[in-house]
Amino acid sequence: MTEARSIHPYVYGMAAVHKIYRSALSSAPALIESAVGDEHRRALVANYYANILASVASHHGGEEECLFPLLIERAPEQRDVVELGIDEHRRVLALLATAKTANAGWESKGDAEAQKLVGALGLLERELSAHLDHEEGMIVPLAIEHVTAEEWATVPAHGVAHFEGDKLWLIVGLDLENRTPEQRAAMLDNLTPAWREWWDTVGEPSFNDMIAEVRQTH
Repeated sequence: MTEARSIHPYVYGMAAVHKIYRSALSSAPALIESAVGDEHRRALVANYYANILASVASHHGGEEECLFPLLIERAPEQRDVVELGIDEHRRVLALLATAKTANAGWESKGDAEAQKLVGALGLLERELSAHLDHEEGMIVPLAIEHVTAEEWATVPAHGVAHFEGDKLWLIVGLDLENRTPEQRAAMLDNLTPAWREWWDTVGEPSFNDMIAEVRQTH
């Protein structure tokens, strides 16, 4: 490793984001079942998954724009590892599109579309889980070796800038849940004053209310 690449990126953030997707997709059958016959709850759970799916898309976009090209350039001997990740993205994105369509159909048409959505999210879960395993096991170690912390930070920044959901605070809150207290404090301390005020006054209260309703814990 060259001296110029000796700074380790804050890679724990990747695992925290991945846990969002693993947990949300594994809980899909139960959450969808919990909305049977309940139009209000169906709209809530459908919106939850719309934002999760939007986050998967923007997260992968950040990797493809900001991370994968650097790894191919700096670790050409590991090009096959990175290109496998790119190929996995293509398969995930195809299933993601199907899941988005199924989620919208379930929200608009009701219980008759529930199993179609369960099936679409199940297929996405299997493909995405294999991809996340590959990233955590093979691509993250390459990033530690070849990408600076500053360069790594462009990946989540790109994801936030290109997020097409309507509840960014939902993704931020789920991310924070998956971090240790020290990691949560570091993430919040790194926010700009404007972003920190947004989280404290709008984001966190909104997240707490919605996630309690989704999980039926209030």
